[in-house]
Amino acid sequence: MPLPIPLPIRVTRRLAMLLLAVAAAAPAHAREEPAKEGVSVGKTSAFTKLVPAEQVEKGAAQQYRQMMQQAAQQNALAGPDHPQVQRLRAIAKKILPFAAQWNPRAAQWQWEVNLIGSKQINAFCMPGGKIAFYSGILDGLKLTDDEVAMVMGHEIAHALREHARERMGKSAATNIGANVISSVLGLGNTGNAVLGASANLLTLKFSRDDETEADSVGLELAARAGYDPRAGITLWRKMQQASKGAPPQWFSTHPASDTRVKDIERQLPQVLPLYQRASGKSS
Repeated sequence: MPLPIPLPIRVTRRLAMLLLAVAAAAPAHAREEPAKEGVSVGKTSAFTKLVPAEQVEKGAAQQYRQMMQQAAQQNALAGPDHPQVQRLRAIAKKILPFAAQWNPRAAQWQWEVNLIGSKQINAFCMPGGKIAFYSGILDGLKLTDDEVAMVMGHEIAHALREHARERMGKSAATNIGANVISSVLGLGNTGNAVLGASANLLTLKFSRDDETEADSVGLELAARAGYDPRAGITLWRKMQQASKGAPPQWFSTHPASDTRVKDIERQLPQVLPLYQRASGKSS
């Protein structure tokens, strides 16, 4: 029996049930991606439609800006002349032209790439194209450019496939309280649920399917940019080696296993030709 839904604001029962029906009836991925050369990941999630993209990206930009300000105050934000910053931005410059093929909104994003001085083995790309690497992942794992491109492609893929927005949409669909309905449907000035979720974007946990999808899309992005996708295998071997002590943050939130390496190996026939064409190298 369905639970009663308290609605302090004036939202009709029919409207609330319509929102529930959309969330319940929609499969995990609801929009077919066009057939193309490279990897295939099926459809994007219908749950993303329950949360405005503009609001998620605005929240991400605010959080990213605060993080960079805090890093600067702690003298941990690397300047534009830092060799590793220049390296990261050069790699991003080669990858980003292919981003809009996966998400048209990416063409209008104000992309940023920064480096934070920290021993953390971590990196992320927030909605709207806000990228940050921690020096620990570069120095601790001694990443090659190809391996950096694998990390960056993976994180960019999370943003392009709007996995954070999807998780927020699922939360909105399963917590049909007054604030959630009003924020999703634009009814009244009580959109705190979405804004609250966007304030915790870095703590959102992606599903195993999200991680597999980000691996696949990231491999293709890097390959099209001329980076060897086989570096995905060496990257995860390094991550496994690093996890013999306390598991690094990036490893713990992106679970690696022999199955994951095998998944990457299975994708290589689709992405190696893209790399060979972009780099002019043969396998």
